[in-house]
Amino acid sequence: MDLMEAGSSSNVDTNSSDNSTSKKMLNRTETMLVAFKESQLIGRENEKSDILKLIANEDSRRCEVICLWGMGGVGKTTIIRDVYQSQELIGNFEKRACVTIMRPFNPQELLKNLAEQLECKDVEDLVKQLEVKKYLIVLDDLLATTEWDAIIPYLSPTETSSRIIVTTRIKDIAKHCSKNSEYEKIYELKSLGQNSARDLFIEKVFDRTTNLNEQYPELVEQANLILKKCKGLPLAIVTIGGFLANQPKTVVEWRKLNEYISVELEMNPELGTIRTILMRSYDGLPYHLKSCFLYMPIFPEDYRIGRGRLARRWSAEGYSRAVHGRSAEEIGASYFMELIRRSMILPSQQSIHSAKGFNSCQVHDLMREIGMSKSMEENLVFTLEQCCSVNTQGIARHLAINGNWEGDKTEFESIVDMSRVRSVTVFGEWKSFFISDKMSLLRVLDLEDTTGLSDHHLKHIGRLLHLTYISLKGCENIFDLPDSVGDLRKLETLDIRDTHIFMLPNTIIKLRKLQYLRVGRNSYDEDVSYEEELLKAIPEKMRNRLCLLPQCLLFSYLLSKYRDDLKIHDRCTMMCCSILPAFAMCLDLYGVLVPRRMRKLKALRTLGVVNIGRRGKDVLLDIKGLDQLRKLGVTGVNKGNGKELCSAIVGLSHLESLSIRSEGKPGLCECLDGKFSFPETLQSLKLYGNLVKLPGWIQGLKNLVKLKLRSSRITEHDAAIQVLGNLPNLAFLHLLEKSIKGEEVYLSFQQGTFRNLVVLEQSMGLYRRLKSVKFEQGAAPKLEVLKFGLGTYIDSSVLGLPSLSSLKEVVKEGGISETALAFLRTELAEHPNRPVVKTV
Repeated sequence: MDLMEAGSSSNVDTNSSDNSTSKKMLNRTETMLVAFKESQLIGRENEKSDILKLIANEDSRRCEVICLWGMGGVGKTTIIRDVYQSQELIGNFEKRACVTIMRPFNPQELLKNLAEQLECKDVEDLVKQLEVKKYLIVLDDLLATTEWDAIIPYLSPTETSSRIIVTTRIKDIAKHCSKNSEYEKIYELKSLGQNSARDLFIEKVFDRTTNLNEQYPELVEQANLILKKCKGLPLAIVTIGGFLANQPKTVVEWRKLNEYISVELEMNPELGTIRTILMRSYDGLPYHLKSCFLYMPIFPEDYRIGRGRLARRWSAEGYSRAVHGRSAEEIGASYFMELIRRSMILPSQQSIHSAKGFNSCQVHDLMREIGMSKSMEENLVFTLEQCCSVNTQGIARHLAINGNWEGDKTEFESIVDMSRVRSVTVFGEWKSFFISDKMSLLRVLDLEDTTGLSDHHLKHIGRLLHLTYISLKGCENIFDLPDSVGDLRKLETLDIRDTHIFMLPNTIIKLRKLQYLRVGRNSYDEDVSYEEELLKAIPEKMRNRLCLLPQCLLFSYLLSKYRDDLKIHDRCTMMCCSILPAFAMCLDLYGVLVPRRMRKLKALRTLGVVNIGRRGKDVLLDIKGLDQLRKLGVTGVNKGNGKELCSAIVGLSHLESLSIRSEGKPGLCECLDGKFSFPETLQSLKLYGNLVKLPGWIQGLKNLVKLKLRSSRITEHDAAIQVLGNLPNLAFLHLLEKSIKGEEVYLSFQQGTFRNLVVLEQSMGLYRRLKSVKFEQGAAPKLEVLKFGLGTYIDSSVLGLPSLSSLKEVVKEGGISETALAFLRTELAEHPNRPVVKTV
């Protein structure tokens, strides 16, 4: 069962009385009966089948450990109990036992319980019987590896085909338990899908098959809101459904539950089971993870939170600190992954563009309610929303402003105790009084995607001397950073991506603690420049005849037409401070010009995207001096600075990620040629621009994990594929738009190549055809995800899919034709992994 006592202590408590243990077991059983009244599974048929196959697998003739993990309330106990009682297993084992691990943990009591179920005299007799009998043992709700280590010597693997099933909330515990098995058998139980969740909810509320749309159409909206809050968590669906089963089936009652769900969870004994179980998950966290989890209510419901954003904020707040050569951001990223492994936060997606796993997360609505409640108790997070009462006094450390709050300055100052505020995060519309000189302890100013923020709002930002983290990412009305930013001597993170800033102030070189500097813009089309995007609406003949001034006037017209959110003053600022200077210096706007003497920022670990098109040699000399760089992005590469760029990169001995870009033609052609030995630490490489052929030094990147090519126009693609196929650690390969030259492309992945490739993305671009993609037997033996990009046409010329022994997913971006879908399903029908075909 997913119900856990507070803490995760694994100390042996030999003084625990039998009465106390029996009472706890009785309470636990009652909780199980409240939460799961039915024995049948709804929406878990496939999962049950998978687990039965893992147990019944006769390939191994020794004892095997099978681990089932997932967040609290996801239904691990329910499904494993159903599996345990399954008719398919009853005749396969001589002895069976199922034990729920109680807290405080007492291994002797647990072994005594096992002995009784297996009809042994005592623990010593239990050990003897397990050596000769084929047995099935379920250990439900393991909380620590030390608990497993205390038990397993008595259940040591035998020569019989016995099975031990472990359930746990934590992935690392599952790995620890199965590490000595012949085959790693770990199964993650995820939340129910939308249809299964709805079926389970209706079953619990009405105790019969009911068509909600026909019989209770007035309840559909409220039912959907309830299911949205439950997010497929069976415990929540069953408990709330059981509660509503005894209430009037009216809109008023269901709306009341939706509006006051947090209060109901805390006060209503019928719903208390949910809170109890989820609270035990929180209570089991170590102290440092509790602090990180209580930070999550800053972000709105259903908000997708980036891993890097969280890690850098935690670092700025002091929640993570550098240790043993690892930066505070790296430690924060490890906390992020640990919270995912403990199922406290949920991965919003496993990005196939990331070699580091999950790029972002979300918080389950009910878990977020727990976090909000605990955070308010400890005066950590205060959320200012449209419904915020004037009588509420915000004394928390972290201020979050959600939506377009309509109060004025007087009201704001009466609500918020500015002297206590350590962080300000704005989601929605900006107002000038959201930051104040009174916020003397402010460390974090996170204004990502805030609307209405203009340059003059930041004029005096240098007065906030404790600022460690600033994000203006996505603030499209920002064109310039004030010189006063140089006064922020404690600043570690400055993120100004997707603003209209194209030049950094000279004072930036005063920020000697700056570690993370992200600048420049993303493009809607990576193959054209920002200026070209604005000019798309202009006929080509007219475009070529325009001189600089008329072009800028035309841009002004386009801005007034397509950016009606900008005021006249802001449009003028954009023209004078961004577009006009960029045109005058012939710059693209993906990168940013940096001042001289950037080499003084010795703490920099991330820098990009820097435009080296002007003052290139000086800039590259500065970059060469930044010997702590882990991540670097540059644009404006040409034949005049390409060799110097490569020489600078050679000296960056810690570099892990590199992005190089050059607009249009000749682009990168002949810019990166030469014999260079790039750092052995380099793991990620992105090359955007006209290459024609791969640089020779790529074949020397023995530790490269991820490679992304776009607009490269590789002509000799067979030779290129062979070179890439020989990179020993390449796991992620993205061949994006125009990476391969030709209207009809033939690709062949030969036997013995791409030995560690896990993800392959091929996106030829709109209306370009992959004439043939062939995987020979033995090619890419670890490939799990095969993705075809937007507009890429695929058909029966995709050959060899059955030979990809590890394949799990075939993904098609932008939809797929019925013909292609039928072909893929036929190809994959007999595949032992049962790969799925997805469209995104």
